[in-house]
Amino acid sequence: MRKTFTVLIISTQIVFAQTTAQKLDAATKSLMESSAAVSSSLSLYVSDENGNSVYEYQGNKGLSTASTQKIFTAAAALEVLGKNYTYKTTSGYSGTVSGGTLNGNLFIASTGDPTLGSWRYDGYKPENFKQKLTAALKKSGITKISGDLVIDDSYFDHQTIPGGWPWDDLGNYYGAGVWGVNWRENQFDININGTEFKSFSYPLEGVKWLNDLKVAGSSDQSLIFTAPHSDVALINGTVPSKTVTVSGATPDPPLQLGVEVQQWLRESGIALSGKVITSSRLEIEGKTPMEFPKSNTILTYESPTMDKIVYWFLRKSINMYGETLIKTLGKEKKGDPGFKSGVAFLKEFWKSKGINPNMINFADGSGLSPQNYVSAKAEVQALLYAKKQPWFDAYYEGFPTQDNGLKMKSGTMRDTKSFAGYHTSKDGKKYVFSVIINNYQGSGSTELQKILNVLK
Repeated sequence: MRKTFTVLIISTQIVFAQTTAQKLDAATKSLMESSAAVSSSLSLYVSDENGNSVYEYQGNKGLSTASTQKIFTAAAALEVLGKNYTYKTTSGYSGTVSGGTLNGNLFIASTGDPTLGSWRYDGYKPENFKQKLTAALKKSGITKISGDLVIDDSYFDHQTIPGGWPWDDLGNYYGAGVWGVNWRENQFDININGTEFKSFSYPLEGVKWLNDLKVAGSSDQSLIFTAPHSDVALINGTVPSKTVTVSGATPDPPLQLGVEVQQWLRESGIALSGKVITSSRLEIEGKTPMEFPKSNTILTYESPTMDKIVYWFLRKSINMYGETLIKTLGKEKKGDPGFKSGVAFLKEFWKSKGINPNMINFADGSGLSPQNYVSAKAEVQALLYAKKQPWFDAYYEGFPTQDNGLKMKSGTMRDTKSFAGYHTSKDGKKYVFSVIINNYQGSGSTELQKILNVLK
């Protein structure tokens, strides 16, 4: 009887596994045989929590991932940099203070903190940085600055946008680049009524606009085009007749921070005799950038910890965070903050964890580049690795719960949709999965969720 009972249990498990696989196969083939998928490519891989394959459909096939690329960057940042890692922004001065007058320049520098001035974190909003900086100046006895306000944005290199990002994306909020000094997540908002600009979330410094907007339809279909260091911005497309808010990418965040600090000084009664300058603009003008003073530091301002940064990176899919992490990994592990260096490190990291390097052809850290080619199996292997690590709870918390109840990161680009994540079924079975579809002429989100609903 004991042997018979054991056989029955094993048989039941096999039937369940076959049933799940058969349902996944039927749902997948139904999608791929549809008219909207006639030219589509799909990669799907599902395993149990121990890494045993449950089902795959071209699981090794490399496709453009969109934002599920972020699962690789987030995990590497948590392991390599640590969940308690923080970025630092410092302020100091050159020269001497006498009778309340700083006979020198005031400096602000950063290690690339992507959260500086972000509205997402309690205790770290723009007002918090303003309060701490002005308090530090008063504590130092400074009531007048005879020199300049210098924003030292030299921590990273000059390339702020990864190669391969589409031009249509660069000026929009999700296409914001990475600087040595970032501010307000390098984005701004415009309230537009008809085709008229009514107000900005904050005064955008030195930018001239070309406006090709037209009023049409019932939804915002506008695009903003800005380029790093450029003082010309273009907006085109269509907007509805009602007031809408459109978000763009700030073309020079260090300069933007500088002019806001200048206003803070004015409000605090601290006179600035000189001008606002940045290290990058000094180089553009052919001048030698000023070095941050080795002494006379008046403020060291730390970012939220890496676990909190990763939470928002995954939860709200902030591309600028991903590219900052790439630059940080490149600088700290290879001594080179370039995107190519950081991406190369990311690939080496995952290769060292057993993922076939041919299945992780990374182009950036966020997935915005269509030149990322990654397989669903590689994504599952990364998720399985993360599940065994002491930082997993911080990682897992960032995964959104989608409309179908599954805990998974999503990715969306033109004709591309992807999901990757974890799910426990009603009967307690734990699954790890990834699905990516490219060139699908339909509602990719709806159709992919139909497949994944089999796991419920």
